[in-house]
Amino acid sequence: MRIAYLDCAHGVSGDMMLGAMIDAGVELAALQAGIDSLGLPSCRLAAAEVNKRGFRATQVTVEHEPEHVHRHLSHITAMIDGSALAEGQRELALRIFHKIAEAEAKVHGTTIDKVHFHEVGAVDSIADIVGTAIGWDLLGVERAVCSPVPTGHGFVEIAHGRCAIPCPGTAELLRGVPLIELPVEGELTTPTGAAIVTTLADSFGPLPAMTIERIGYGAGQRDYDHANVFRLLIGESASGGDTFGEAASGEAASAAGKATAARPRTELIVLLETNLDNATGETIGHCVDLLREAGALDVSLVPIQMKKCRPGVLVSVQARPADAGRLETILFQETSTLGVRRSVVERTTLVRRPHEVETPWGSVRGKIATLPDGTARFAPEYESCHKLAARQGVSLADVMEAARAAYRISQQ
Repeated sequence: MRIAYLDCAHGVSGDMMLGAMIDAGVELAALQAGIDSLGLPSCRLAAAEVNKRGFRATQVTVEHEPEHVHRHLSHITAMIDGSALAEGQRELALRIFHKIAEAEAKVHGTTIDKVHFHEVGAVDSIADIVGTAIGWDLLGVERAVCSPVPTGHGFVEIAHGRCAIPCPGTAELLRGVPLIELPVEGELTTPTGAAIVTTLADSFGPLPAMTIERIGYGAGQRDYDHANVFRLLIGESASGGDTFGEAASGEAASAAGKATAARPRTELIVLLETNLDNATGETIGHCVDLLREAGALDVSLVPIQMKKCRPGVLVSVQARPADAGRLETILFQETSTLGVRRSVVERTTLVRRPHEVETPWGSVRGKIATLPDGTARFAPEYESCHKLAARQGVSLADVMEAARAAYRISQQ
């Protein structure tokens, strides 16, 4: 699996992300061609190699004619929909802008359609976001992990006046994301940077097990007493086992590759919890369905006893940090809860991959999980077995057992 690590140890902005992508091998001309199709007035990307506190990096500057246009989400959506971007590039760019609109709407107490983009609606920010969407697609990354994010401290001047760092929009975008303290006066993570990493990242935490193929360094515009650089590491996930094996040789390589493949993944997720004692089963069931559809990693219900001995239900939702705010909103909208507890927890998961087996009644999809000792365990998917059992007129238990037996035979 192609994986990327977004190293935000010193902050992140849209132009720093673009610089890192170009430094990692994305062609500047490809980004420029996509941005040209947006119809922005004389917008040009300029890339140069710079030195930040002794470290080489690529710095991108967006050059454009002065403008005094304030855009709404509908204007930017129309611009992107009418562009020559590939479908995946358009979808990613729109997701980033939609995330910003959601954050701004919450901060200003309005709807996403009425949000008035200021800094993020300017030509340079549009170029940063669309350029990132193009570059990400060209890099072919399938999974991304992001480091904890520093914000800096002090004040920044925005369209609404003087604001403490992180400014309200940035803080809203970073809800549920692990932050780290970097005692630097200045805005280390911009709203654009926060929107990009929270959209791209599947999880937040330390550098995952991977074989690094490319490293890109993107420089920020300001100078601090540290290297104002964002680092992008791209390679193959070590969970695949193949890359490590090719780099080594003989039995030692085989053993090392197997050990690497079996190493469980550790990531940071957000746990949302609330206690309900005055909700119907139908209401809770409807909420659970919406949470799963909105991207919850898992939702569980536990019967509990609440005050005055009232029977209740503990609703626990596991979420990616970038999805926590949206899932919390669903809990408030769809249940009678007055409060949701939120905590960042570490989750360890086994390495797994999809697998298909053949039974006497047809094929069954499932997953193979690799245990820490390197052994494998196959589990057939319920939906695949359920559909096959219904179609062939046999019991679900028979189909599931046949799938497990087929896998055991294939391993002999």
